[in-house]
Amino acid sequence: MSRVGTYLNFQGNAEAAFEFYKSVFGGEFQGNGYSRFKDVPAQEGMPPLSDADKNLVMQVALPILDGHMLMGCDAPASMGFSVKPGNNVYISLAPTTRSETERLFNALSQGGSVEMPLADMFWGAYFGSCTDQFGISWMVNCEGGAH
Repeated sequence: MSRVGTYLNFQGNAEAAFEFYKSVFGGEFQGNGYSRFKDVPAQEGMPPLSDADKNLVMQVALPILDGHMLMGCDAPASMGFSVKPGNNVYISLAPTTRSETERLFNALSQGGSVEMPLADMFWGAYFGSCTDQFGISWMVNCEGGAH
């Protein structure tokens, strides 16, 4: 089933923020809880991670109110991120097919800008991110969907 969620970027305090959200909303983190940057396979052209960055949160998801998914990560400056109000929140779409993923991504990025083009990712999803013509940031993540 398709779903929508909110994605939050933090400057090193994602874990504290999500522990707070969990205390407010209750429930359990999705999957295995926190994924850390140290869990990411080495990527060509990426500089090695500092010891401080290795334990930062790469991904966490908490179902809240009526199934809405609140997701987030740390966005370290050492990896080229610059978190500031306006780019710290994404609307995250999870379509069920690659064709719907492409349709949504192409429509949302029309007149805007592509941050990360759609591509197959190491976590098994077809993913891309963009900013629409009104300055709203979007992530589109299709996990194992049909073409």
